[in-house]
Amino acid sequence: MYTKGLDQASGSKKTGPQQETPEQLAACKARIDAEEKIEAKDWMPEAYRRTLVRQISQHAHSEIIGMQPEGNWLTRAPSLKRKAILLAKVQDEAGHGLYLYSAAETLGVSRDQMVADLLSGKAKYSSIFNYPTLSWADIGAIGWLVDGAAIMNQIPLCRCSYGPYARAMIRVCKEESFHQRQGFEIMLTLCRGSDEQREMAQDALNRFWWPSLMMFGPNDSQSKHSAQSMAWKIKRFSNDELRQKFVDITVQQADFLGLKVPDEKLELDKETGHYRFSEIDWQEFFDVLAGNGPCNRQRMQKRRKAHDDGAWVREAARAYADKQAARAAA
Repeated sequence: MYTKGLDQASGSKKTGPQQETPEQLAACKARIDAEEKIEAKDWMPEAYRRTLVRQISQHAHSEIIGMQPEGNWLTRAPSLKRKAILLAKVQDEAGHGLYLYSAAETLGVSRDQMVADLLSGKAKYSSIFNYPTLSWADIGAIGWLVDGAAIMNQIPLCRCSYGPYARAMIRVCKEESFHQRQGFEIMLTLCRGSDEQREMAQDALNRFWWPSLMMFGPNDSQSKHSAQSMAWKIKRFSNDELRQKFVDITVQQADFLGLKVPDEKLELDKETGHYRFSEIDWQEFFDVLAGNGPCNRQRMQKRRKAHDDGAWVREAARAYADKQAARAAA
């Protein structure tokens, strides 16, 4: 697990503006180009550090907020087996958030500050979690589509140039792969069921298809961060490349299920082997990102309440830690 106490690390926590020499920048770039991992105690450009803090903390926030849509169905799952699997999945997401907060802390930012930024609305999280889960089929769609998109985006992060983030993603991806298979199995079961169940599965696909494509972020021409993140090998593929890979794979899975992707312009380009699809409604994406989605306010209200309700646990943990430290110093 990743350490928290790295305030002393050279290049991790800044005490003020520091001059970055051309030699330092060139040496860091050479290490990245040579596929060496940048570690917490290594020197790194401040812009590289800030980019990592933004990306990793947003990723952590998304895992924590992402517990809510599926958590709503823990008491309504159709069987004890389904309930146990869903409970394990939601617990996995909590663990992912903790791994990622720990990875971000190696860059000199405190968990308290990251959480404060989330609760104040300063920090963002994935827009996909601001849509409601209206039926049990939505739980299948989230596993199949949302976790499938997450895997497509996150597997390359296992080769991220920043070591702590890359190592955290190895376990996250293993667990997300299970989540995706579990979601697909729910959809398969529904599609092999009654007419009503197949309609429920189709409705879930209709509602989650476009938000899932939005998960990869704006088109490359509109993305503020993608090109630089790729130059630093934080990312390995652009937003549009990852989105295209997801569409190419998922359309075939939908065909297997007997479901229709809700895009009248969807067509296989026989020359390229890729599917052409309609333009995404980016206005919806930016509206949801700005806090105006169907469930934005509800998600943040629940997160703030959970944070407030857990204050006594944090206080007790701090008191215990202080007591142990006092004993060790005696």
